[in-house]
Amino acid sequence: MRKLFYICSIFSILTLSACSNTSTNNTSSSSDEVTEESEIEETTEDTSSETFTIGFIPAERAEEITPNAEALADFLSEEMQMEIEIVVPTEYEPLIEGLRFENLDAAYMDSGPAYLATQKTDSEVVLAELKDGNPFYYGEVYVRAEDEEISEISDALGKNIAFTSWTGSSGFIFPIGTLVKDGYITPEGDDFVALEKAISDSFNSYIVAGGYEQALTLLVEGKVDVAAGAHDAAEVYLDEADQDKIKSIQRLGKVPSHPIVIGSHVDETTKEKFIEAMLKVNEPENNYIIQDLYGVEGLIETNTEEHLGDFGPAFESLTGVHEKVFNKHKDS
Repeated sequence: MRKLFYICSIFSILTLSACSNTSTNNTSSSSDEVTEESEIEETTEDTSSETFTIGFIPAERAEEITPNAEALADFLSEEMQMEIEIVVPTEYEPLIEGLRFENLDAAYMDSGPAYLATQKTDSEVVLAELKDGNPFYYGEVYVRAEDEEISEISDALGKNIAFTSWTGSSGFIFPIGTLVKDGYITPEGDDFVALEKAISDSFNSYIVAGGYEQALTLLVEGKVDVAAGAHDAAEVYLDEADQDKIKSIQRLGKVPSHPIVIGSHVDETTKEKFIEAMLKVNEPENNYIIQDLYGVEGLIETNTEEHLGDFGPAFESLTGVHEKVFNKHKDS
């Protein structure tokens, strides 16, 4: 079956929606014209039901993902017996707006935008990536091994802390989201500037280190008192001697892997067909498709609450982080 590839912008999605609304509202006083229009509308509806459109994680250089996305589209087209269209935007708004205006049927996303999509469009998470056999990892809080003063994240207030990045799930969103959600930090405003000021007022100092290794190295060297990151970050990024110099004091929650969401407008039969087809990439002869696409070992069926239940409240509590998540892809 034929498959299409195009790069989408927010303007094209809104234009498609506007055109759709305009054509629906144009009517004719002639009974013959009305009959003809009805036939056209019926034909259009039948055609669209045979097309399934999937969005992918934004990429500045879409040509790099195109061959692997096309391989997945070819596979899904064969399995679902439908035409598959794929969309690789340069930012996240087209994916969320596409789901909202029903121009996208499903989308592969980062956790933050996926959570926003479920809140703004009634889309639902149906699949998630597997890494090391799990669709999640844990966020942890680390201190130096000899530290007896800090036993949980709230004890870090007034201390020196290292974050991985402003959009890092385990290295920023979970620790700061927890403090905001529990009332320890209160931004006075509704943008990221207000959040950043509240953080500055709450700690003696903070550093956005740029990654797990950088944040943990600052902790090992005594330049900060606290660092946040993934549960296995110390094991992965530090040698044994440095691992012995720090310890984990608190596990904050499950950090979800990349989910795949599906629009609320998709009928149950098509939804089940899509999930079944996607799960077939776990089979040995098909596994290269998902490996080549995003370097993961497979997919697992899940739902919004199960996959984003811990992450959602922490993400939602952070004023202005939504814009930071979007800008990360705009400015990359």
